[in-house]
Order: sequence, then structure tokens, then C-alpha cells
Amino acid sequence: MPHYRTTLGGEQHRFDTLAEVMAKATPARSGDALAGVIAETDVDRVAAQMVLADLPLDLFLTEALVPYETDDVTRLILDSHDAAAFAPVAHMTVGQFRDWLLSDAATPSVLRALAPGLTPEMIAAVSKLMRNRDLISVARKVEVVTAFRSTLGLPGRMGSRLQPNHPADDLRGIAASVLDGLSFAVGDAVIGINPATDNIPTAMSLLHMLDELIGTYAIPTQSCVLTHVTNSIEIIERGAPLDLVFQSVAGTQAANEGFGVTLPLLAEARDAALSLNRGTVGRNVMYFETGQGSALSADAHHGIDQQTLEARAYAVCRAFDPLLVNTVVGFIGPEYLFDGKEIIRAGLEDHFCGKLLGLPMGVDVCYTNHAEADQNDMDVLMTLLAAARAHFLIAVPGADDIMLNYQSLSFHDIAYLRNALGLKAAPEFEEWLVAMGLVDSSGLLVESGAGAQRLLERAP
Repeated sequence: MPHYRTTLGGEQHRFDTLAEVMAKATPARSGDALAGVIAETDVDRVAAQMVLADLPLDLFLTEALVPYETDDVTRLILDSHDAAAFAPVAHMTVGQFRDWLLSDAATPSVLRALAPGLTPEMIAAVSKLMRNRDLISVARKVEVVTAFRSTLGLPGRMGSRLQPNHPADDLRGIAASVLDGLSFAVGDAVIGINPATDNIPTAMSLLHMLDELIGTYAIPTQSCVLTHVTNSIEIIERGAPLDLVFQSVAGTQAANEGFGVTLPLLAEARDAALSLNRGTVGRNVMYFETGQGSALSADAHHGIDQQTLEARAYAVCRAFDPLLVNTVVGFIGPEYLFDGKEIIRAGLEDHFCGKLLGLPMGVDVCYTNHAEADQNDMDVLMTLLAAARAHFLIAVPGADDIMLNYQSLSFHDIAYLRNALGLKAAPEFEEWLVAMGLVDSSGLLVESGAGAQRLLERAP
């Protein structure tokens, strides 16, 4: 017999499992259609949302979407759940929780205290009942502060990752892109490189170059080469100047195994990075990336919708106290997020879910060239995310990543967001920018084109 049912317009709708309710309540996206879990009609979707709204929040503590016995992410979620933190909302349904989140009772301090009591499935469920403006309204109330050499997430500030990728990992080309980005006040969250050749010698040469550049200019930021976590452990053992450990993670054990990752391995890497004591104002040493569709693309989705699985990935991130987490929202392609509308929705969902779980949540506002999206869609999403108080956004030279072959944001876009919305960089980085003559005392950039030249002139 069906577990869940409702009547809408005189027609009875039945759903056999909680997973089916969650999937069919999700706003439409191509990945769920590919997985065969999408609502067949808008009426079916509304019926599922009605059922979901009436479900008690604590149901997610007793009915696991992915089996506890066979999935370490499920075990992590349930075994680490903080019942005392959950108590203030434990009596609510999903719909009541939505209304409460949108009320003035859900203050930043209350939401911060609540985070350990929330599971990813609860957050995913409530997001499915929200409009885009609701996701923004709640996310902007959540304050998450992290630090390494710069302090990120403070009110009135928005961080940025400077992504100077190069198709041949050319050190001079990368250095030129870094100086260009710094001249636009980009890079306070991290200077992070996706290596074209992912091996230990390449990663070490990139890390040494970035360490020398950061040291030469005394820049209060951190570097990261986005290599596999096992490489990072080996790099630390060889004595290279590694600041942050990077890893892509997903929302099921099977998907993480596809990445070559286990929870104990992540713990080992974090301990290794902490042992270096390279941070100056904080000890958050992990950087995670996620993205809707990763579990489905690995055939490790267990029949669960991609947005719920994305939220489960954040439980993995939360366990390791990261400096940075970002969803690479449109990178996998139109098979998972078909067009600009779906990418915008997914970016807002991911940011909302990550922040409510207490994560320093950023977004790579991006799309592939075969998606039904363009830079105007990205303009909309980046502006909405800045309004939602994203921890950081990613920028590449000219908004075109010539190594990964996808479209992202440009250095100019970060400048636009900060100027238009009155946002600043991290305080330590802002002080450095002023001292270097790259911004004025109000945080505005110096005249166009002059910043990089000033950096070259000030090199020791």
C-alpha cells in the first residue's frame, strides 16, 4: 500500500516512498528526468509538495532515504545529529518549518544554534517548498565565519576565489592571471588552480610558485591546487607549502568511492594540513567542491533526486570544518541542469542548504557551452547570490576558463557586485589592497588597468 497520499482537484495522488515524495516535490530539472524520478505533471508536483508540507520534520530521523547499514554518509548524518539543537523545531512539520524560517523569529543567532540539529534531508525538503526569493531571504540571515589567513563571511563582505587556470599549467601564464585578478581585488577567499595535469610534481611546482608570489607581496590569502586528496597528503609529507586540502565530495558512499574518497581519508588529510600550522588568523584548512548530478553521473544515486543528494554532500563537508565549500552549479552540463532557469534555481537551492547546515557556502556561477544558458543568466544568479550573502564566488580571466572549457564569472563581475551592493573583501585583504594602492579607502578600485602595473612596480 502507498505510504503517502493526498487529494488534489478531486484526484487522488499516491506516493509509495518518502524518496518518491521528495523527488516529485522538486522543481523540474533535466537530471531528475534522466534518473526517471521527476514528477510527470505540474499537478503531480504540487500534490507531492502538499504531502511533503504535512510531514513531520523528525520523520527524517527515522526513515533514511539511503540505507543506514550500507551508506557511511547516512551513518554520519544520523550518528552526529544534535537532538538538543533540534529541539526548538522538533515539533514542526516541513511546511511549518518553512514558515518559521521566513519569520522574524529565525534570527542569525537562532539559526546558527539550530544548524547542528538539522539534517540535509530536512533542509532539502523545506527548500522544495520555497520560491527563489524565499531561499534568498533565509540564506542572507545565516552568518558563517571561517578563517585561515583571511577572515571570510563577515557582514557586509563577500569573498572571491581567483581561478587562474592554464591549459598547459604554464607558471608565467598563471602568475600573469593572478596579478590581473589581484588588481581587481579578487582572491581573498583563495587563489585556487585546477591543474591541467593532476600529478604530484605539477601540483608541487604550482604550490611553490603561489607560495613565492603570496610571500613576495605579503598577501593575506591562501592558495590551493585542486588535486586529489591522496596527492595532498603526499605533498604535505614531501614538505611542500600547502595551505588548503581540496576534494570533490558527493552525497552517497558509493559516489564518494567513485571519487576515490572515504571519510577516514578526509580526516587524515585534515589532520595533516593542521599539523603544518600555516594559518595566521584561523585553522580552517579544507576546501570542498560539490555539484548537483554528481551521484547520478556515477550511477550512485539510489533513486534519490539530485538536489537532495547534493544537500547530503554538505554533511560530509560539515564534518571537517572547512574554510570553503562551493557548488559548481552548471559545470556537469545540460543533462543535469538544462538551461539558465534550472541553473539559477539550483544555485540558490545549494547555497541555501549549505548555509543552513552551517557551511561557508560559495558558488561557481557557471555553465557549459552546450547548455541553454548565457552570461545574462549568470548575471542574474551572481546578483541574487550576492544578495543572499554568499560566502564567496569564483572568477576567471574574461569569464572564460580556457582549461576547463566552461563559462564562469570574470574579475570585473566581482568588482560590479561589490560596488553595486556595497560589499567589501575580507578585512585583512581589504587592508592590503589599500596599502598596495589597488583600492581607495572606500573599497573602490583604482583607475582601470593601473592595478596590475602597480603590483609589478611594488615587487621587491
